[in-house]
Amino acid sequence: MAVKLRLTRMGAKKKPTYRIVATDSRRPRDGQYLELVGTYSPLNEQTKINEEVALKWLNNGAIPTDTVKNLFSKEGIMKKFADSKKKGK
Repeated sequence: MAVKLRLTRMGAKKKPTYRIVATDSRRPRDGQYLELVGTYSPLNEQTKINEEVALKWLNNGAIPTDTVKNLFSKEGIMKKFADSKKKGK
């Protein structure tokens, strides 16, 4: 099973909010997901990410989409993930 970290759309018409979720890559965009990682609201640029859960999925081999990778980079999660990989070697 290929796990991806991606966005699933929520909210009303013209007022989107997104959940950052870990899901099987074969599932539909708004379908069932394995675990909720965080939320993102593009209208007011708010991001809430559970760092422990995000790092757990990245360490287990989950592949983030480009948008999720950018959000993680802004929060500093990708840097922590890269540092943890360097320490492991």
